[in-house]
Amino acid sequence: MRKRVSVGDRAPDFTLVSQRGEKVSLGDYLGKSAVVLFFYPKDNSPGCTKEACEFRDNYLILKEAGAEVLGISSQSEESHGIFSATFALPYLLLSDTDGKVRELYGVPSSFGFLPGRVTYIIDKNGVVRHVFNSQLRARRHAAEALRMVRAIGREIAGTPL
Repeated sequence: MRKRVSVGDRAPDFTLVSQRGEKVSLGDYLGKSAVVLFFYPKDNSPGCTKEACEFRDNYLILKEAGAEVLGISSQSEESHGIFSATFALPYLLLSDTDGKVRELYGVPSSFGFLPGRVTYIIDKNGVVRHVFNSQLRARRHAAEALRMVRAIGREIAGTPL
């Protein structure tokens, strides 16, 4: 596995297909907004559903704070489409069926077999500003993202963090 992407690194660009069948690149957002990029193990599993719904429930607040949300797992666009529709997820889910983007970011496995749950906060210049890695605290990912996106907003506005 490649070196893990860390705070201060330039976020590797990628292009994946969303649940809507459209190609999406990280570069589409650079210069426009921060990105909350979260890797999750599997559509419709209990922990992943909790995490996805926390991002859903905080989506408008994250957008108002200047960030877009993108979720990545290895399931197909069709699986993502069903998951997204079932839980009314307003953000894009991207299919990394071959695991290349997960590997590019160095997302570790949990317990030796379960795809990891890691959230990256990427500023609009493409720099990773925060990484939150917790397999068991699925709901905490959205709160961590919101905290950091707000901190970046205050920094840009010139207010001390």
